[in-house]
Amino acid sequence: HPVPAAATVTEGQIREVARGGVLTYPAVTSCLTVTVRLRGGGLVGAHASLFQVPGELRSDAILPALRKSVAGRPVAAVEVRGAVGAWHPGYFTRAIEAYGEGEAIPQPQGRDFEGLAQAVALGLKQPRGKVTVEDVPDGDQIVR
Repeated sequence: HPVPAAATVTEGQIREVARGGVLTYPAVTSCLTVTVRLRGGGLVGAHASLFQVPGELRSDAILPALRKSVAGRPVAAVEVRGAVGAWHPGYFTRAIEAYGEGEAIPQPQGRDFEGLAQAVALGLKQPRGKVTVEDVPDGDQIVR
């Protein structure tokens, strides 16, 4: 099936657009977006939410699913954007929902740019040097 030129990526979803395409991540507040720039020019994006949206991917499932979507194609860069201060890097390997009653959920300690970059690099099996992390204000994110 042909890859679209534009796509909207809502919480817990992964979408891909062709070279020159545009990804829109609507109403990013407590979320992080992870955009993989393919060397061939396309974009594959994931909208990671702190809390699972029913029927969508949990935070600890989103990076493996994104890696599967990239499917071994050469990656130019990985851009992480959003509410950096709301995220503990561990949420990418164990979602908040995975903790039982009485278990301590790790809390973010300030804005951990390096920890998040390392977690995303590890989850996507990409070199740390390809990953950038940017704290951006609430709102729609448009990535071209």
